[in-house]
Amino acid sequence: MVKLMINGRAIEAKEGMTVLQAAQEAGITIPTLCDHPDLESFGGCRLCVVDVKGWRTPMASCTLPVNEGMVVETHSPAIEKSRKTILELFMSNYHDSGYENGQKEETQFMHWVKHYGLDVEKSMAAAPHYTVDSDANPFVFVDLNKCIQCTRCVRACADIQGRFVWSMAERGFNTHPVAGADTDMLDARCESCGACVAYCPTGALDNKMSLGAGVPDKLVMTTCTYCGVGCQFELNVKDGKVIRVTSTEKAPVNGNHLCVKGRYGYDFIHHPERLVKPMVRRYLLEGKKPVVSDQSSVTSGPWDWVETEWEKALDIVADKFADTRTKFGADSMGFLTSAKCLNEENYLMNKLARQVIGTNNIDHCARL
Repeated sequence: MVKLMINGRAIEAKEGMTVLQAAQEAGITIPTLCDHPDLESFGGCRLCVVDVKGWRTPMASCTLPVNEGMVVETHSPAIEKSRKTILELFMSNYHDSGYENGQKEETQFMHWVKHYGLDVEKSMAAAPHYTVDSDANPFVFVDLNKCIQCTRCVRACADIQGRFVWSMAERGFNTHPVAGADTDMLDARCESCGACVAYCPTGALDNKMSLGAGVPDKLVMTTCTYCGVGCQFELNVKDGKVIRVTSTEKAPVNGNHLCVKGRYGYDFIHHPERLVKPMVRRYLLEGKKPVVSDQSSVTSGPWDWVETEWEKALDIVADKFADTRTKFGADSMGFLTSAKCLNEENYLMNKLARQVIGTNNIDHCARL
């Protein structure tokens, strides 16, 4: 352990930690924009600079390792003035076209802009430099007028997803992210996983499906239904409807990482054709045997589908299982499981087939 002083407090930190990490563990908030716990330290935005006793210039706390006896001041008047100046410089190249009309949660960047008392309308650029919604990606909305060159999108795509779609182009005032060799995201092998959106602190990258949807009433933690990995995320619910999916570091399996289906494949939830209750043939509910000639009409009579309760539907399935096994033997039955189930659910289906019914006729298709 390394002993140091931060804002007059004696702090113990593990060797190899940065000053920013040590401060965060001690409950001391240092403003950051380019830094994120999931990504390699970058030290680009300079918002996290701190004064270190005996050092000539302020240092970026996100890349500064703790040292024995170090004395750090995180919010001196000079540092606070420096942070405000940095935010003013960011805002001079920032432009909000107003397409969200304020109907969205505050971004990390805007949080610090308002914290340091900047007037957004007066301090931002008078006109956009780039085309709003400049990429044809069906899920990711791109507005480079909000970019502050923090490179979190670049590092997230490389370090989290491993696709290397984003990189930085031009220099100086004109520096901005580009996909591939300055092409469309999809042409640059983008998988539309939304990692760049999740890590963007300004809203330069956003979810097209959620634009204008507003602020959610509540967040509901749930498990993805698309495969057996068990990724978790938060459903953003407004007026009883899911308006977006956000990844969260609270998810033990995946953290902030999601695939395109997990992050954007939620529109089925409210699809008008989605089945929300079990449906069985009418003759099964009525306990009758259908007339063979009626098979030509499957939309009326004993063959039409009728909604019922889960208990009734499962009773019918169990009775049919038992009747078929008794009449024709266990090997007359087969089971197909799904990659959309959890691994534990597929294990239970395996036990049902082999131990309850008594057959090895079970298969599984892992294609999604």
